Amino acid sequence: MPHSNRHAVVLLSGGLDSATTLAIARSQGFICHAVSFDYGQRHRAELIAADRVARALGATEHRTMRIDFAGIGGSALTDNNIAVPENTDSIGIPVTYVPARNTVFLSLALGWTEVLNAADIFIGVNAVDYSGYPDCRPEFIKAFEQLASLATKAGVEGHPFKIHVPLISLTKAQIIQRGISLDVDYGLTVSCYQADSEGRACGKCESCRLRRDGFAAAGVTDPTRYR
Repeated sequence: MPHSNRHAVVLLSGGLDSATTLAIARSQGFICHAVSFDYGQRHRAELIAADRVARALGATEHRTMRIDFAGIGGSALTDNNIAVPENTDSIGIPVTYVPARNTVFLSLALGWTEVLNAADIFIGVNAVDYSGYPDCRPEFIKAFEQLASLATKAGVEGHPFKIHVPLISLTKAQIIQRGISLDVDYGLTVSCYQADSEGRACGKCESCRLRRDGFAAAGVTDPTRYR
């Protein structure tokens, strides 16, 4: 159902999934406020991509917030002393997991949503073709939604928040097909964990593998630029 004139905050990483999520939110009639996070990740290419995507897909505004996850480390995405795994299927939760990342991201998005007098947050988490991160599961989203109602002025005054996860049960191929139907230009996006300064992908990390396999399964030409 269209939500004309309703505002939503959309988490936008610059990758394939979040771009599709923004397109879905826009297709549902939401006025979208995109938010990205400069959290100490290995490269800024995805932040540059997020800006491209926000403009191309019609976000009414796009903000980038700074967080120092590199200050605590513990992830291959924020600690240069931990190598990003290449050409291997990880067992268990991989070292690319960033501790508490989506909890912090959603908390900041929640604060902005409340300031906007809005009630809707979109995040592109997926629990099918994904790396096994615990903060991408339906259980986490449900629990955070409950927390949002308990921890905010709006919530305790009877105005609950909705966390939209339109990709949660889709395969990567289905996500791509959905995005193509909404005219998403995936050539604008960057998914690689260790892209170079020009946004070119390594083609070896798990994120690259999931993306490449998704395009192949969807029968869509992969627009990714590899180095």
